Amino acid sequence: MGAGRGTRMKSAKPKVLHLLAGRSLLQHVLSATSELGAGLTLVIAGFEARQVEAAVAGTGVRCVLQEPQLGTGHAVQQAVPLLPEAGTTLVLNGDVPLIERDTAQALVAACGGAQLALLTVELADPTGYGRIVRDGQGRVRAIVEDKDASPEQRAITEGYTGMLAAPTAWLKRAVMALDNRNAQREYYLTDLVAIAVAEGLPVVAAKAHNELEVAGINSPMQLAELERRVQRRQAEALMESGVRLADPARFDQRGTLVCGQDVSIDVGCVFEGDVRLGDAVTIGAHCVIRNARIEAGALIQPFTHITDATIGPRAEVGPFARLRPGAALGPEVHIGNFVEVKNSTLGKGAKANHLAYLGDATVGERVNYGAGSITANYDGANKHRTVIGNDVHVGSNCVLVAPITVGDGATIGGGSTVSKDAPAGQLTVARAKQVSTAGWTRPKKVAK
Repeated sequence: MGAGRGTRMKSAKPKVLHLLAGRSLLQHVLSATSELGAGLTLVIAGFEARQVEAAVAGTGVRCVLQEPQLGTGHAVQQAVPLLPEAGTTLVLNGDVPLIERDTAQALVAACGGAQLALLTVELADPTGYGRIVRDGQGRVRAIVEDKDASPEQRAITEGYTGMLAAPTAWLKRAVMALDNRNAQREYYLTDLVAIAVAEGLPVVAAKAHNELEVAGINSPMQLAELERRVQRRQAEALMESGVRLADPARFDQRGTLVCGQDVSIDVGCVFEGDVRLGDAVTIGAHCVIRNARIEAGALIQPFTHITDATIGPRAEVGPFARLRPGAALGPEVHIGNFVEVKNSTLGKGAKANHLAYLGDATVGERVNYGAGSITANYDGANKHRTVIGNDVHVGSNCVLVAPITVGDGATIGGGSTVSKDAPAGQLTVARAKQVSTAGWTRPKKVAK
């Protein structure tokens, strides 16, 4: 269920599309249930439904519109025409992102196609949760909302999470029998318990492993609090595997992070998408690394940004460097401060140590690329490639106007703008003749 507006989020975005650890709340739920073997997965959308539909487009998930939003029972009513006649239906909340696959599977198993199974959780402080009321034999008899509970019922520590599994044929009939005779004039899914008890359908409970996996999001504050709890859990898992985190409270993993042995990560780093770090990789403070492979022994200096790039063994990057998509650094490459690399490969031992740009370039081994030098790869309509051979020395403040090839062992004199191929083993200089004018006087300001 993901139709709610989430008014406390104060956002034009549907609540289920807000991000937690780099993925939307809805993506978390769909990921947890993707391996359950469901024949049909439905997302009930309402507020800004087109955004939700776009988010699941191409995944095989179907959207059902709930408009207007008249409660949880009303939400499931909208799905009834699409549900099959047999099997088990699992109902989860799109704003409860950390539900675990094993828990969802256990809930389906508890239903077994023949019982109404509720997902519950033991809480030290169950305030706000509906209480699970059992009879003397431990059978579930009712759910009592917090505001309606008696003092004795409020002492119950087993709370209802809002998620359930039910025999599909029974659910289709029972949910259409719900009424809205309550203060909110809404149709509540919790009323299914009373229907089941009255009809003699067994009601059972499956318990969540912990409070974290059933924590819901209703406000930016709750989202931020859950983000830190998730990040702490991820940080602890990395440290248990041997990763050295300078401070687990200042670490953000917003995707997949796979680390080898003896990896060290300083404070303030953000990892997004799919990132893989080889043995003995060191990541300096405040780096942002997205979809990258960094091989053994590489050193990433502080404040480096890396996106869709690969970095070879024992390479050194940064500080304040930027690797854009398509950057591929070979072994022992050095990329220094304020150097940007895009869609370029650099061979073993190549160096661009400061204030330079390499775009759409193929750079050979042991190249020294001087400060202030750039590849002029874009003519306003098309990108062109620069090829730099092995053992080339490019002086400072050079412009290599692509398409161009610089042969092995060539030297480009500082300050040159080179627009033709530079021969191998030769010095190429392309700059204006220096002129000094005797007797020239610098203009002076006129006194006011």
